[in-house]
Amino acid sequence: MNTHNNENHTKGQTLCVNDIQLSQHFKLSEFCNWEKYPKNMPTIQQIANMAYGCRQLLEPAREAIGCPIIVNSGFRNPRVNALVGGVRNSQHLQGQAADIRPRDPAMFQRLVSFLKAHALTDQLLTGPGWLHISWSPFRPPRHDVRIGYYK
Repeated sequence: MNTHNNENHTKGQTLCVNDIQLSQHFKLSEFCNWEKYPKNMPTIQQIANMAYGCRQLLEPAREAIGCPIIVNSGFRNPRVNALVGGVRNSQHLQGQAADIRPRDPAMFQRLVSFLKAHALTDQLLTGPGWLHISWSPFRPPRHDVRIGYYK
């Protein structure tokens, strides 16, 4: 259970972001990893970008493979991105990417196939046991697919 109490203070209002539901099955806390990186706080625009990705790609993918999707890495502020070795222009910095895996490892190839064919996939990179998916709410998707990609 996530007991961290992240609050975003704006103009006298307090917003508790722990329980923000990005979509039916995905919460903001899954994308920010506050247990490990408590200062990894997104802006409202970055939250909206994550919600877009969840609703347009991750929820349909979850339904297509018939099992939950685990978010290994989602939003990253510049410090977290540097700590994990992310590229300088990573879409994780904008809340437009996630490193994911299906809860059931047997569904990995089905998840890759679904996202590879999805019209809104901006970038899909895979390696042994991991999958990076990105989306872009503001421009047409590049549909950059690299299976077996190694950084």
